[in-house]
Amino acid sequence: MAKVIIITGASRGIGAATAILAAIQGYSVVVNYKSNSQAANNVVDTIQKNGGRALAIAADVSQEAEVEKLFKTADKELGAVTALVNNVGILEKQMRLDAMGAERINRILTTNVTSYFLCAREAIKRMSTRYNGKGGAIVNVSSAASRLGSANSYIDYAASKGAVDTLTLGLAQEVADEGVRVNCVRPGFIYTDIHETGGEPDRVARIEKSLPMQRGGTPEEVANTILWLLSDEASYVTNTFIDVAGGR
Repeated sequence: MAKVIIITGASRGIGAATAILAAIQGYSVVVNYKSNSQAANNVVDTIQKNGGRALAIAADVSQEAEVEKLFKTADKELGAVTALVNNVGILEKQMRLDAMGAERINRILTTNVTSYFLCAREAIKRMSTRYNGKGGAIVNVSSAASRLGSANSYIDYAASKGAVDTLTLGLAQEVADEGVRVNCVRPGFIYTDIHETGGEPDRVARIEKSLPMQRGGTPEEVANTILWLLSDEASYVTNTFIDVAGGR
């Protein structure tokens, strides 16, 4: 069976690293992005230069119509999806809850939670034996923040990742007997540019000495975990969480 993977938010960081590794492992890769076409095309170019097959598709995956178009385009260009990595995520400037407005909170929740539900729905319709699919796997990218709470900085982001954890628990049980595995990775303190958005680009460097492993992680280390969960080596693994957070 041809392996086709959709990775949301794949133009940078963990998503980009996962896309490149997936291609090495034989997947045809959909590099989803919202607006940075140059970054997404750079990922595609890297994959193609190494002999892989990839396609960049723009879609705001918090919007239902765009998610449906994303999957239909993937169907047409690469074939039905067999693996989904729900990776897209945003955070905003560090602040306490008592300084947050509804617009910010809703933006975080819509991007970080609604998108996961919508993409998982479309993937299930293609993978599940209930819909005559041949099976597949989903990995949701959560965060150590769902366990830690991110007080005084990103509790809205942390709460959104808590929702991702609960989605994983419920969905894994819904589709376990339909040939679809659903698992979750919870990265923490990874060197990516998402921290710039929060106003502290050196956040990982500041925190890393407080971690048991005394260092921050790399996107590639998270990608390795994601690809293992998607692989046949994890064929009896579902409803499982792996923390990639240096021991914290």
